[in-house]
This record gives sequence, structure tokens and C-alpha cells, in this order.
Amino acid sequence: MKIGLFTDVLQDLSFADALDWAAGQGIEAVEIGAGNFSNAPHCDVDRLLNDADARARFKDAIESRGLTLSALNCNGNLLDPHPERGKKSQGTFFKTVEAANRLGLDTIVTMSGCPGDPTGGEYPNWVTCAWQREFVELGERQWAEVIEPFWKKAGRFAADRGVKIAIEMHPGQSVYNTRCLLRLRDVAGPGIGANLDPSHLFWQGMDPLVVVRALGRNGVFHVHAKDTWIDPQEMALNGGLDTRPPSVSPPHAGGTKGAGERSWTFRTVGYGHGAAWWRDFVSTLRLMGYDGVLSIEHEDRLMGSREGIVKSVEFLRPIVLKTTAEGWI
Repeated sequence: MKIGLFTDVLQDLSFADALDWAAGQGIEAVEIGAGNFSNAPHCDVDRLLNDADARARFKDAIESRGLTLSALNCNGNLLDPHPERGKKSQGTFFKTVEAANRLGLDTIVTMSGCPGDPTGGEYPNWVTCAWQREFVELGERQWAEVIEPFWKKAGRFAADRGVKIAIEMHPGQSVYNTRCLLRLRDVAGPGIGANLDPSHLFWQGMDPLVVVRALGRNGVFHVHAKDTWIDPQEMALNGGLDTRPPSVSPPHAGGTKGAGERSWTFRTVGYGHGAAWWRDFVSTLRLMGYDGVLSIEHEDRLMGSREGIVKSVEFLRPIVLKTTAEGWI
């Protein structure tokens, strides 16, 4: 198992400088943003798609520094009901799959998408409550009319190119928990698996160790190393569905507003759950057949990006080196 980095957090650095910095910290793999929610500072997916020399330079830049490429990431709302946004998101997804194929890469990371409602509005409608009949009807119509048709096509497209799709279970998207991911796999085929990010599971009350086992052997295609701290007082008072925005600015810009007020906040690994939990997590992943990359995704608003990455590497290294599927050595 390798320690990796999702390089978007180093967007102030050029591609070469980001790779140099990552390699200097002992990072072994990189995940590169290809667009959509990522601003893709280190990847021009159109150039990679259309220019063989650009692909060769891209791969050489990574490999010459002793790094491997774990995934291209095009997280976004692929089912956005806004015509312009939806078309752009899907276009980026299909281009990312094709670019991965031409790079000889077998995994991309994305999200399932969230449609709107049948009235034709331009806002996504995330159904999470079943007590009103209308909510149930809306959710089932979204699956039947939008989610299933798109993902049947997308699953075939990726499978034909030998690319696996690692879906990040994410609130606000149609696939946000284990049941939804397994339903999507039934629709789109075995080329659908998880980008297992425990941080999004913690505040929903899910146990990532149970989730990994439920997904089965080889059900996890990629992993994000990101933690969540739960505020027990706020969680007891208001629950995990906290709609207060965490900040008006992104974490890499120093935005911390709301981080101490909400029920939960993203943290650097080890700052939400201790080493014992992360040892169990790595052991469970290995037990279920995953021996890939733990890709650090820094979204900790209480810690600078470089400090958070360095602390994450220092925290994870002994766990990765000493943990096996049989337990803690």
C-alpha cells in the first residue's frame, strides 16, 4: 500500500513543482484533478486526450520522480439539471475516461451526480427523507429516468476502455451511502466501485470498516485519506445534516469560518480519529483485497495545506508499514 496525494491542494505550484514537493515529502503516488469540481491546475485533459507527446511528458514527469499515478479525478455533478453545467460535467467525465485509457491508467475518481425534479428546474434535488410519498416518488423517478440511463451508458463506455470508475459516496449526490453504491453497481456493472473516503461517512453515522466489508473483496478501487472531527455537543443538538456552510473561502485560502460552530469539520488524518482506528481501517482494506493508494486529500480548515500533508505522511507511514490484513505487527 502506498501513501499518495491529491495534488489540487498544491494549486499554487506548477505541475513540476508540485511533483517535486510531493516526492520530497516521501509521497509515493499522485492523484491528479481533471476538471469539474477540481480546478485542474496540474492537468489539461484535452491535451492529454489529443496529444501523444503531451501524454508522454505527463507520465515521464510523474515517473521520473519515482511517483506513480493512482487516478485522474473528475468529481462533479454529472447529472446536474442545469443544461450548461450538466453538459460540461458529463463532457469532462467522458474525456477523463478516454484520457485514462490512453495513459494506460485503469482508475478514475468521480461522483454519481444528482438530478433535479421532473418539473425541469435547474437545481439538483437531493432526496434523503422517505416519510412523504412525494419524496419517494421523486427519488425513484430520478433513478429510473436519469441515473440508470446515464450510468448504463457510462459504465459501458468505461468498461470498453478498461477503466474502472471509483465513485465517491458523497452527501448531495445520488450515491452517498453503501446501499446506493451497490444499487449503482447493479445498474452499471462491476466496473463501478468505491473511492472510499471515510470523512464523508463519519458524519452520516456510518462505520467505514463495516462499509469496506459490505462492498466485498475488490469493491474498493481507490481511497482518500481524510478525517472528520465530530463535535459531540453540536451533533447531539443539531445532528449531522448541518447546512451551515463551513466557510466563505476554501481551506487552501485560509478559510476557517464555521469550523468551530458546525456539528463536524474535516480534519487532517489523526485529528478526528486516532492511530488505532486508522490501523483497523488499513487492515480491513487489505483484508478485503485493497493494496493500492491512500491518497491524502487536505481539506482541513484549521491547518495549512503543507503542514497538513506533512503531518498526514508522518502519521500514515508507520501504520502502512506495520499493518497487515492479519492485524498490527
